[in-house]
Amino acid sequence: MQTFSSRTVILLIVSLGLSLISVDALASKNSIQDLRIWPSPTSTRLVFDLADTPSYSYFTLDNPQRLVVDIDNTQQDFDFSKIINDSKLVKKVRYSKAKTKDSIRLVIETYKKLDNRVFALSPTAPYGDRLVVDLTDSNPPPQIVLDATSSSLRDIVIVLDAGHGGEDPGSIGRGGSYEKNVTLGIAKRLQALINREKGLKAIMTRTGDYYIAPNKRPQIARVNKADLLISIHADAFTTPQPSGASVWVLSMKRANTELGRWMESTERHSELLGGAGQIIQDTANERYLAQALLDMSMDHSLTTSYDLSRHMIKHLSKVTKMHKRKPQAASLAVLTSPDIPSILVETGFISNPREEKNLNWSAYRQKLAQSIFAGLKQHFTESPPDGSLWAKLKQDNRTHRVRSGESLSLLAQRYNVQLSQLKKANNLTTDLVRIGQVLTIPST
Repeated sequence: MQTFSSRTVILLIVSLGLSLISVDALASKNSIQDLRIWPSPTSTRLVFDLADTPSYSYFTLDNPQRLVVDIDNTQQDFDFSKIINDSKLVKKVRYSKAKTKDSIRLVIETYKKLDNRVFALSPTAPYGDRLVVDLTDSNPPPQIVLDATSSSLRDIVIVLDAGHGGEDPGSIGRGGSYEKNVTLGIAKRLQALINREKGLKAIMTRTGDYYIAPNKRPQIARVNKADLLISIHADAFTTPQPSGASVWVLSMKRANTELGRWMESTERHSELLGGAGQIIQDTANERYLAQALLDMSMDHSLTTSYDLSRHMIKHLSKVTKMHKRKPQAASLAVLTSPDIPSILVETGFISNPREEKNLNWSAYRQKLAQSIFAGLKQHFTESPPDGSLWAKLKQDNRTHRVRSGESLSLLAQRYNVQLSQLKKANNLTTDLVRIGQVLTIPST
């Protein structure tokens, strides 16, 4: 029988081990599985879906402008020509000669010099490992913006925020519906209603399927000198039973309800999906700063937001069940603007199969948009911002509460206005009025 020395045995074991390591290294070679391009008006996000965690480096080149990304231990087997690219900043994505035989080199050609940020994201359902490239135009073409202070009869500016978008789908219904699509559909319908009303102007935080960090959305409202920010979402929970709409305002404390805590957790999850956005940190310094902001400038905004929420709930309840019949409070980044009244409207539970079906129905989205519009219209009729056309109309228009024995024709004579004008100002189709009814008396 053949025998082996201890030295020979050790050499065989080492050799076998090296062979296993070599096979394992070959099997673990990374690969690009997909590329998703999310364009927005001033930035573009490229998301490379990978089989494993990437080891990478990057640099830029000029004339022409390029961002070059090297990924180690990765095979070149993905076809970029099949990817749809609607970005106005990115020309194309291609391969170039790699620095080593086991790596790949990606070249992202751009139309101009852009700010860039490259980072990796660990697996977060529904996505695996990702390499994210953010390209931002720090000098976009100038836009002509009317100065709201140039006219004494300015429009009331309402910023509509369609929740989630792009890399962040938001909550996903049991039927596969994405919250980001529901919110954008409702927001666009609401925008059309607002812009048809004289003296109101709606601006969208996003007009397509791209991601904006929650803390960036109030900044868009501030840049546009907004009088109000409405963030539109579709709720979700761990079980399918909860249903109904709700309206949320900012709380500087942590939420004291299970649903509120779930929403705060969901916002953090959304930021992990969309990128490395900032969130409200629970530190002593930021709690102190938040309290200072609250004391200095948030009293009016919070009070206004709460009053508006009550109007929203009143009108939403006419078209859908309400999950909560009072305004709810949570610490959400999208509501943190200290100088702009802000509310978040949860239009229903996408995790509830019946409401998921409704939220995907065009006619139902229109009803929700109309009810939100009715709520904000009632609010601004009662409390229009100073300097706005609606403030001037309220000043010009007097009101009268109908008492026993009074008729519409009698009131027209008393206030020296035509009966037809009085009916038009109050959207009346008959001459009948009821005791206690408040009528608007148009100026002569």
